[in-house]
Amino acid sequence: MVKREEIRNLETIPVGSLGMIPLEGCRPLGEKIDQYLVQWRRNRENEHKESLTFSGYQRDSYILGAKVPRFGTGEAKGVITESVRGTDLYLLVDVVNYSLTYSLAGKKNHMSPDDHYQDLKRIIAAVGGKARRITVIMPFLYESRQHKRSTRESLDCAIALQELVKMGVDNIITFDAHDPRVQNAIPLHGFETIQPAYQFIKGLLRNVKGLNLDADNMMVISPDEGGMGRAIYIANVMGLDMGMFYKRRDYTTIINGRNPIVAHEFLGTDVEGKDMIIIDDMISSGESAIEVATELKKRKAGKIFICATFGLFTNGLEKIDKAYEEGLFDKILTTNLIYQTPELLQREWYIDCDMSKYIAYLIDTLNHDTSISELLNPSERIQSIVSLYKQGKY
Repeated sequence: MVKREEIRNLETIPVGSLGMIPLEGCRPLGEKIDQYLVQWRRNRENEHKESLTFSGYQRDSYILGAKVPRFGTGEAKGVITESVRGTDLYLLVDVVNYSLTYSLAGKKNHMSPDDHYQDLKRIIAAVGGKARRITVIMPFLYESRQHKRSTRESLDCAIALQELVKMGVDNIITFDAHDPRVQNAIPLHGFETIQPAYQFIKGLLRNVKGLNLDADNMMVISPDEGGMGRAIYIANVMGLDMGMFYKRRDYTTIINGRNPIVAHEFLGTDVEGKDMIIIDDMISSGESAIEVATELKKRKAGKIFICATFGLFTNGLEKIDKAYEEGLFDKILTTNLIYQTPELLQREWYIDCDMSKYIAYLIDTLNHDTSISELLNPSERIQSIVSLYKQGKY
Protein backbone atom coordinates (compact mmCIF):
# COMPACT_ATOMS: atom_id res chain seq x y z
CA MET A 1 0.00 0.00 0.00
CA VAL A 2 1.47 3.40 -1.02
CA LYS A 3 1.93 5.68 1.96
CA ARG A 4 0.16 9.02 1.76
CA GLU A 5 3.42 10.84 2.50
CA GLU A 6 4.81 9.52 -0.81
CA ILE A 7 1.86 10.59 -2.97
CA ARG A 8 1.27 14.12 -1.64
CA ASN A 9 2.41 16.86 -4.00
CA LEU A 10 4.05 19.53 -1.83
CA GLU A 11 6.11 21.36 -4.45
CA THR A 12 4.33 24.66 -3.79
CA ILE A 13 6.14 27.45 -1.93
CA PRO A 14 5.31 27.47 1.83
CA VAL A 15 3.17 30.32 3.15
CA GLY A 16 6.02 31.15 5.52
CA SER A 17 8.62 29.48 7.67
CA LEU A 18 6.77 26.85 9.73
CA GLY A 19 6.49 27.48 13.47
CA MET A 20 4.49 25.68 16.12
CA ILE A 21 3.69 26.67 19.71
CA PRO A 22 1.98 23.96 21.75
CA LEU A 23 0.77 25.47 25.02
CA GLU A 24 1.87 23.56 28.12
CA GLY A 25 -1.32 21.48 28.31
CA CYS A 26 -0.79 20.27 24.75
CA ARG A 27 2.98 19.75 24.95
CA PRO A 28 3.14 15.91 24.61
CA LEU A 29 0.90 15.97 21.50
CA GLY A 30 2.87 18.91 20.04
CA GLU A 31 6.18 17.07 20.47
CA LYS A 32 4.84 13.97 18.66
CA ILE A 33 3.59 16.15 15.78
CA ASP A 34 6.98 17.88 15.64
CA GLN A 35 8.81 14.54 15.29
CA TYR A 36 6.75 13.65 12.20
CA LEU A 37 7.31 17.06 10.59
CA VAL A 38 11.09 16.94 11.20
CA GLN A 39 11.32 13.40 9.78
CA TRP A 40 9.24 14.11 6.65
CA ARG A 41 11.01 17.36 5.78
CA ARG A 42 14.43 15.83 6.28
CA ASN A 43 13.61 12.95 3.91
CA ARG A 44 11.57 14.89 1.35
CA GLU A 45 13.24 15.36 -2.01
CA ASN A 46 12.60 18.90 -3.12
CA GLU A 47 14.66 20.69 -5.75
CA HIS A 48 13.85 24.10 -4.20
CA LYS A 49 14.77 23.14 -0.63
CA GLU A 50 17.91 25.29 -0.67
CA SER A 51 16.26 28.38 -2.24
CA LEU A 52 15.41 31.54 -0.30
CA THR A 53 11.65 30.93 -0.53
CA PHE A 54 12.14 27.63 1.33
CA SER A 55 14.24 29.31 4.06
CA GLY A 56 13.91 27.50 7.39
CA TYR A 57 12.15 24.57 5.68
CA GLN A 58 14.33 21.88 7.23
CA ARG A 59 14.96 22.26 10.96
CA ASP A 60 15.69 20.13 14.01
CA SER A 61 12.42 21.28 15.59
CA TYR A 62 9.53 23.50 14.54
CA ILE A 63 8.48 24.21 18.13
CA LEU A 64 9.16 27.84 19.04
CA GLY A 65 10.01 28.96 22.58
CA ALA A 66 7.06 30.39 24.52
CA LYS A 67 5.94 30.41 28.13
CA VAL A 68 3.22 31.82 30.35
CA PRO A 69 4.75 32.73 33.73
CA ARG A 70 2.42 33.63 36.60
CA PHE A 71 2.62 36.12 39.44
CA GLY A 72 1.76 35.22 43.02
CA THR A 73 -1.73 36.65 42.53
CA GLY A 74 -2.43 34.12 39.75
CA GLU A 75 -2.13 36.77 37.02
CA ALA A 76 0.02 35.82 34.04
CA LYS A 77 1.66 37.07 30.86
CA GLY A 78 2.55 35.44 27.53
CA VAL A 79 6.24 35.49 26.58
CA ILE A 80 7.74 34.41 23.24
CA THR A 81 11.48 33.71 23.37
CA GLU A 82 12.12 33.25 19.61
CA SER A 83 11.41 35.36 16.57
CA VAL A 84 8.02 34.72 14.95
CA ARG A 85 8.30 37.38 12.25
CA GLY A 86 6.96 36.10 8.93
CA THR A 87 6.20 32.61 10.27
CA ASP A 88 3.22 30.44 9.42
CA LEU A 89 2.33 29.87 13.06
CA TYR A 90 0.29 26.98 14.53
CA LEU A 91 -0.87 27.26 18.14
CA LEU A 92 -2.08 24.08 19.90
CA VAL A 93 -4.18 24.25 23.05
CA ASP A 94 -5.98 21.62 25.15
CA VAL A 95 -8.57 23.61 27.11
CA VAL A 96 -9.71 20.62 29.20
CA ASN A 97 -6.30 19.62 30.61
CA TYR A 98 -7.11 19.86 34.31
CA SER A 99 -3.81 18.22 35.34
CA LEU A 100 -1.87 21.51 35.16
CA THR A 101 -1.72 23.65 38.29
CA TYR A 102 -0.48 27.08 39.30
CA SER A 103 0.04 28.84 42.63
CA LEU A 104 -2.69 31.26 43.71
CA ALA A 105 -1.94 33.09 46.96
CA GLY A 106 0.15 30.10 48.03
CA LYS A 107 -2.57 27.55 47.20
CA LYS A 108 -2.49 25.02 44.36
CA ASN A 109 -5.10 25.85 41.73
CA HIS A 110 -6.00 23.51 38.86
CA MET A 111 -6.27 25.13 35.44
CA SER A 112 -9.80 25.45 34.09
CA PRO A 113 -10.81 25.81 30.41
CA ASP A 114 -11.01 29.57 31.05
CA ASP A 115 -7.35 29.61 32.19
CA HIS A 116 -6.18 27.69 29.11
CA TYR A 117 -8.18 29.96 26.78
CA GLN A 118 -6.78 33.07 28.46
CA ASP A 119 -3.22 31.68 28.06
CA LEU A 120 -3.89 31.13 24.34
CA LYS A 121 -4.90 34.80 23.99
CA ARG A 122 -1.78 35.85 25.89
CA ILE A 123 0.46 34.02 23.41
CA ILE A 124 -1.44 35.52 20.44
CA ALA A 125 -1.01 38.96 22.04
CA ALA A 126 2.72 38.29 22.51
CA VAL A 127 3.01 37.47 18.77
CA GLY A 128 1.87 41.04 18.24
CA GLY A 129 0.79 40.64 14.62
CA LYS A 130 4.32 39.72 13.47
CA ALA A 131 3.42 36.22 12.18
CA ARG A 132 2.38 35.89 8.54
CA ARG A 133 -0.56 33.67 9.42
CA ILE A 134 -1.92 32.25 12.69
CA THR A 135 -3.82 28.97 12.85
CA VAL A 136 -5.24 27.80 16.18
CA ILE A 137 -5.62 24.03 16.59
CA MET A 138 -8.04 23.59 19.48
CA PRO A 139 -9.12 19.92 19.50
CA PHE A 140 -11.81 20.40 22.14
CA LEU A 141 -13.55 23.61 21.09
CA TYR A 142 -13.69 26.03 24.03
CA GLU A 143 -17.24 26.43 25.40
CA SER A 144 -18.62 24.34 22.52
CA ARG A 145 -21.36 22.97 24.77
CA GLN A 146 -22.65 26.52 25.19
CA HIS A 147 -23.37 27.05 21.51
CA LYS A 148 -27.01 28.13 21.32
CA ARG A 149 -29.52 30.19 23.26
CA SER A 150 -32.61 28.62 24.76
CA THR A 151 -33.22 31.28 27.47
CA ARG A 152 -31.60 34.63 28.24
CA GLU A 153 -28.04 33.29 28.46
CA SER A 154 -24.53 33.86 27.18
CA LEU A 155 -23.23 32.50 23.86
CA ASP A 156 -19.71 31.75 25.01
CA CYS A 157 -18.42 29.72 22.06
CA ALA A 158 -19.48 32.30 19.47
CA ILE A 159 -17.95 35.11 21.54
CA ALA A 160 -14.65 33.19 21.87
CA LEU A 161 -14.44 32.57 18.10
CA GLN A 162 -15.09 36.23 17.32
CA GLU A 163 -12.52 37.25 19.93
CA LEU A 164 -9.85 35.04 18.35
CA VAL A 165 -10.36 36.35 14.81
CA LYS A 166 -10.32 39.95 16.08
CA MET A 167 -6.92 39.19 17.61
CA GLY A 168 -5.59 38.15 14.20
CA VAL A 169 -6.25 34.40 14.03
CA ASP A 170 -6.84 33.35 10.40
CA ASN A 171 -7.95 29.74 10.80
CA ILE A 172 -9.37 27.61 13.59
CA ILE A 173 -9.14 23.81 13.43
CA THR A 174 -11.13 21.73 15.89
CA PHE A 175 -12.30 18.14 16.16
CA ASP A 176 -15.87 16.94 16.41
CA ALA A 177 -17.37 20.29 17.41
CA HIS A 178 -20.49 19.81 19.52
CA ASP A 179 -22.41 21.84 16.93
CA PRO A 180 -20.50 22.83 13.72
CA ARG A 181 -23.05 25.59 13.06
CA VAL A 182 -21.24 27.71 15.65
CA GLN A 183 -18.86 28.65 12.78
CA ASN A 184 -21.64 30.99 11.59
CA ALA A 185 -20.24 33.39 14.21
CA ILE A 186 -17.14 33.90 11.99
CA PRO A 187 -18.39 33.28 8.41
CA LEU A 188 -15.45 35.07 6.72
CA HIS A 189 -12.70 33.08 8.46
CA GLY A 190 -11.45 29.51 8.19
CA PHE A 191 -13.09 27.01 10.52
CA GLU A 192 -12.68 23.24 10.15
CA THR A 193 -14.24 20.61 12.37
CA ILE A 194 -12.75 17.17 11.75
CA GLN A 195 -14.10 13.70 12.53
CA PRO A 196 -11.55 11.07 13.61
CA ALA A 197 -13.60 8.25 12.00
CA TYR A 198 -10.58 6.71 10.23
CA GLN A 199 -8.52 6.60 13.43
CA PHE A 200 -11.35 4.85 15.30
CA ILE A 201 -11.75 2.16 12.64
CA LYS A 202 -7.96 1.74 12.43
CA GLY A 203 -7.66 1.45 16.24
CA LEU A 204 -10.49 -1.08 16.42
CA LEU A 205 -9.25 -3.31 13.60
CA ARG A 206 -5.65 -3.26 14.88
CA ASN A 207 -6.63 -4.33 18.39
CA VAL A 208 -9.61 -6.65 17.87
CA LYS A 209 -9.37 -9.70 15.62
CA GLY A 210 -12.11 -11.90 14.17
CA LEU A 211 -14.77 -9.25 13.55
CA ASN A 212 -17.27 -9.76 10.73
CA LEU A 213 -17.52 -6.38 9.01
CA ASP A 214 -20.85 -6.74 7.23
CA ALA A 215 -24.46 -5.65 7.74
CA ASP A 216 -25.52 -9.12 9.00
CA ASN A 217 -23.03 -9.08 11.87
CA MET A 218 -22.37 -5.46 12.82
CA MET A 219 -24.24 -2.21 13.42
CA VAL A 220 -23.30 1.41 14.11
CA ILE A 221 -25.24 3.07 16.94
CA SER A 222 -25.76 6.76 17.66
CA PRO A 223 -26.48 7.25 21.40
CA ASP A 224 -28.61 10.34 20.68
CA GLU A 225 -30.19 12.29 17.84
CA GLY A 226 -27.37 14.88 17.88
CA GLY A 227 -24.76 12.31 16.83
CA MET A 228 -26.68 10.90 13.86
CA GLY A 229 -24.30 12.42 11.27
CA ARG A 230 -21.26 10.57 12.68
CA ALA A 231 -23.07 7.22 12.78
CA ILE A 232 -24.55 7.62 9.28
CA TYR A 233 -21.11 8.41 7.83
CA ILE A 234 -19.36 5.35 9.32
CA ALA A 235 -22.32 3.06 8.55
CA ASN A 236 -22.36 4.19 4.90
CA VAL A 237 -18.59 3.94 4.40
CA MET A 238 -18.40 0.48 5.97
CA GLY A 239 -21.67 -0.79 4.46
CA LEU A 240 -23.35 -1.41 7.83
CA ASP A 241 -26.82 -0.85 9.28
CA MET A 242 -27.37 1.86 11.85
CA GLY A 243 -29.57 2.42 14.85
CA MET A 244 -30.26 5.33 17.16
CA PHE A 245 -31.28 6.02 20.74
CA TYR A 246 -33.09 9.15 21.75
CA LYS A 247 -33.06 10.47 25.29
CA ARG A 248 -36.40 10.95 27.01
CA ARG A 249 -35.82 13.72 29.57
CA ASP A 250 -37.79 15.06 32.51
CA TYR A 251 -38.13 18.74 31.65
CA THR A 252 -39.87 19.56 34.94
CA THR A 253 -36.66 19.14 36.98
CA ILE A 254 -33.08 20.34 36.75
CA ILE A 255 -30.24 18.36 38.36
CA ASN A 256 -26.63 19.62 38.10
CA GLY A 257 -27.70 22.20 35.53
CA ARG A 258 -29.53 19.84 33.15
CA ASN A 259 -32.77 17.91 32.74
CA PRO A 260 -32.32 14.28 33.89
CA ILE A 261 -32.69 11.47 31.35
CA VAL A 262 -35.72 9.26 32.11
CA ALA A 263 -35.07 6.57 29.48
CA HIS A 264 -33.15 5.74 26.29
CA GLU A 265 -35.57 4.73 23.51
CA PHE A 266 -34.18 2.70 20.57
CA LEU A 267 -34.95 3.16 16.87
CA GLY A 268 -33.52 0.57 14.47
CA THR A 269 -33.53 -3.04 13.33
CA ASP A 270 -32.97 -6.12 15.48
CA VAL A 271 -29.55 -6.09 17.18
CA GLU A 272 -29.51 -9.69 18.46
CA GLY A 273 -26.15 -11.39 17.97
CA LYS A 274 -24.63 -8.39 16.16
CA ASP A 275 -21.50 -6.50 17.25
CA MET A 276 -22.09 -2.80 17.99
CA ILE A 277 -19.99 0.30 17.34
CA ILE A 278 -21.36 3.14 19.48
CA ILE A 279 -20.03 6.45 18.15
CA ASP A 280 -20.21 9.76 20.05
CA ASP A 281 -18.35 13.06 20.38
CA MET A 282 -17.42 12.72 24.04
CA ILE A 283 -17.61 10.55 27.12
CA SER A 284 -18.16 12.97 29.99
CA SER A 285 -19.20 11.00 33.08
CA GLY A 286 -19.75 7.86 30.98
CA GLU A 287 -23.29 7.31 32.26
CA SER A 288 -25.01 7.74 28.88
CA ALA A 289 -22.59 5.36 27.12
CA ILE A 290 -23.08 2.70 29.81
CA GLU A 291 -26.88 3.09 29.74
CA VAL A 292 -26.90 2.68 25.94
CA ALA A 293 -24.63 -0.39 26.22
CA THR A 294 -26.97 -1.81 28.90
CA GLU A 295 -30.01 -1.33 26.65
CA LEU A 296 -28.20 -3.03 23.75
CA LYS A 297 -27.20 -5.98 25.97
CA LYS A 298 -30.86 -6.32 27.02
CA ARG A 299 -31.62 -6.73 23.32
CA LYS A 300 -28.96 -9.49 23.15
CA ALA A 301 -26.29 -7.56 21.23
CA GLY A 302 -22.87 -9.19 20.77
CA LYS A 303 -19.63 -7.29 21.37
CA ILE A 304 -19.92 -3.57 22.11
CA PHE A 305 -17.24 -1.03 21.20
CA ILE A 306 -17.65 2.57 22.37
CA CYS A 307 -15.86 5.25 20.29
CA ALA A 308 -15.70 8.86 21.47
CA THR A 309 -13.42 11.63 20.27
CA PHE A 310 -12.91 13.01 23.78
CA GLY A 311 -12.62 10.77 26.83
CA LEU A 312 -13.19 13.24 29.66
CA PHE A 313 -14.19 10.68 32.36
CA THR A 314 -15.17 13.52 34.68
CA ASN A 315 -16.42 11.17 37.42
CA GLY A 316 -13.38 8.88 37.40
CA LEU A 317 -13.05 5.34 36.05
CA GLU A 318 -14.70 3.25 38.80
CA LYS A 319 -18.14 3.07 37.13
CA ILE A 320 -16.55 2.24 33.79
CA ASP A 321 -14.45 -0.52 35.40
CA LYS A 322 -17.60 -1.97 37.01
CA ALA A 323 -19.50 -1.91 33.69
CA TYR A 324 -16.57 -3.68 32.00
CA GLU A 325 -16.47 -6.37 34.69
CA GLU A 326 -20.23 -6.90 34.20
CA GLY A 327 -19.59 -7.46 30.48
CA LEU A 328 -21.58 -4.43 29.30
CA PHE A 329 -18.93 -3.42 26.76
CA ASP A 330 -15.69 -4.80 25.28
CA LYS A 331 -13.53 -1.76 24.42
CA ILE A 332 -13.61 2.03 24.71
CA LEU A 333 -11.69 4.02 22.08
CA THR A 334 -10.85 7.70 22.54
CA THR A 335 -8.18 9.95 21.04
CA ASN A 336 -5.10 11.61 22.56
CA LEU A 337 -6.39 15.04 21.51
CA ILE A 338 -7.00 15.87 25.18
CA TYR A 339 -5.29 14.95 28.44
CA GLN A 340 -5.34 11.24 29.32
CA THR A 341 -4.64 10.11 32.87
CA PRO A 342 -1.94 7.43 33.38
CA GLU A 343 -4.66 5.26 34.98
CA LEU A 344 -6.76 5.40 31.81
CA LEU A 345 -3.85 4.39 29.57
CA GLN A 346 -3.27 1.28 31.71
CA ARG A 347 -6.86 0.01 31.55
CA GLU A 348 -7.39 -3.32 29.79
CA TRP A 349 -10.56 -2.04 28.12
CA TYR A 350 -8.98 1.12 26.68
CA ILE A 351 -7.68 1.70 23.14
CA ASP A 352 -5.77 4.94 22.52
CA CYS A 353 -6.21 6.42 19.04
CA ASP A 354 -3.16 8.59 18.29
CA MET A 355 -3.99 11.71 16.25
CA SER A 356 -0.48 13.24 16.10
CA LYS A 357 0.40 11.94 12.61
CA TYR A 358 -2.91 13.18 11.20
CA ILE A 359 -2.44 16.67 12.67
CA ALA A 360 1.14 16.68 11.29
CA TYR A 361 -0.32 15.95 7.82
CA LEU A 362 -2.74 18.87 8.22
CA ILE A 363 -0.01 21.31 9.33
CA ASP A 364 2.43 20.17 6.62
CA THR A 365 -0.21 20.47 3.88
CA LEU A 366 -1.56 23.83 5.08
CA ASN A 367 1.95 25.27 5.33
CA HIS A 368 2.29 24.58 1.58
CA ASP A 369 -1.14 26.22 1.05
CA THR A 370 -2.41 23.00 -0.53
CA SER A 371 -5.99 21.66 -0.28
CA ILE A 372 -6.76 19.49 2.75
CA SER A 373 -10.04 18.14 1.27
CA GLU A 374 -8.60 14.65 0.82
CA LEU A 375 -7.47 14.63 4.46
CA LEU A 376 -10.92 15.71 5.68
CA ASN A 377 -12.73 12.86 3.89
CA PRO A 378 -11.18 9.52 4.87
CA SER A 379 -13.74 7.24 3.15
CA GLU A 380 -11.18 5.69 0.77
CA ARG A 381 -8.72 5.04 3.58
CA ILE A 382 -11.42 3.42 5.74
CA GLN A 383 -12.54 1.17 2.87
CA SER A 384 -8.91 0.25 2.21
CA ILE A 385 -8.18 -0.95 5.76
CA VAL A 386 -11.57 -2.73 5.97
CA SER A 387 -10.70 -4.59 2.75
CA LEU A 388 -7.24 -5.53 4.11
CA TYR A 389 -8.80 -6.68 7.41
CA LYS A 390 -11.25 -8.94 5.58
CA GLN A 391 -8.32 -10.49 3.69
CA GLY A 392 -6.49 -11.07 6.99
CA LYS A 393 -3.69 -8.65 6.04
CA TYR A 394 -4.35 -5.96 8.68
